Amino acid sequence: MPGTWGTLFSLPFAALVYFYGDLLGLLVAIILTFLIGIWAARRYEEESGEHDNSMIVIDETAGLLVTVLACTGTWLSFLLAFVLFRFFDIIKPWPIKWLDKKVDGAFGVMIDDIVAGMFAAITLWGIHAYIIG
Repeated sequence: MPGTWGTLFSLPFAALVYFYGDLLGLLVAIILTFLIGIWAARRYEEESGEHDNSMIVIDETAGLLVTVLACTGTWLSFLLAFVLFRFFDIIKPWPIKWLDKKVDGAFGVMIDDIVAGMFAAITLWGIHAYIIG
C-alpha cells in the first residue's frame, strides 16, 4: 500500500511539472528525482541495513513522472497514468521483476520503477493514439 500512497501523493507534483515545465521540465524532474532517489535509498540502506524498504516511495515519484511523459493533460489521462503505473509496478512483468530481484543497492530501488513507468507510458500512448483519440 505505501507504493500506491506514494504514487497518489506524487500525482499533484507530476501534474504541476507537466503543466508548468513542458517536456524539458519533465525530463529534468525525472533526472533529479532519480538522482535524489538514489542518494536517499543509499542513505537509508546504509543506516538501516535494509534494501528497498516500503518507506522509500521516491521511486514511485520517478516512475510516475516517466509515465506522465505520455499524458495529454486531461484528468482522464492523469488517472490512466496513475492506474497504469501502479499496474506495471505491482504486476512487474519481465524485465521489471528481473530488475527488482537482481539489481542491488540504491540503483536497484529506482530502476524497476523507471522501467515500470516506461511500460505505463507506452501503454498510455497507445490508449491515446488508438482508443481515446
